[in-house]
Amino acid sequence: MATQVLFRFDSRRAVDAWHSIDDVVMGGESASRLRFDISGHAVFEGHVSLESNGGFASVRSVPMDLGVADATCYVIELRGDSKRYKLNLRTDDAVDGVLYQTSFTPPAGAWVQQKLPITDFLPTFRGRSVSGAAPFDPGRVRQMGLLISDRQSGAFSLSLRSISAQ
Repeated sequence: MATQVLFRFDSRRAVDAWHSIDDVVMGGESASRLRFDISGHAVFEGHVSLESNGGFASVRSVPMDLGVADATCYVIELRGDSKRYKLNLRTDDAVDGVLYQTSFTPPAGAWVQQKLPITDFLPTFRGRSVSGAAPFDPGRVRQMGLLISDRQSGAFSLSLRSISAQ
């Protein structure tokens, strides 16, 4: 099975293509960032606050060609904190709109390869399921993002070595 690495977070420059989009855009108080750790990986970290109707923190890549037409799953090499995260995939360059997402809960403290089958990605809009959306096409992916939500308040930290399509 061929693997195509989409992001390898082994340099400071690797996180430059990512930016935060937190609930402050809707009046919330959460904050996050994707930072480079000198031991050779990235860290998606921050704090989720439920104050002021908040409750999510996210980072997203800039639009670029991330499509892999024959992909059957995405593989993230990561170390978690036992919280539930979501991988978001956009098939356009829009800031807002329908995206395809699936959740995962990596174990705390150990580096693992988290496999996310293409069939698990469902169309959503601002956290709600969308009926009638086009089926997910991995060949059209333009943006990737990581999200923590679902009323998981407090500090979080998700370390990342790479994201690949398989």
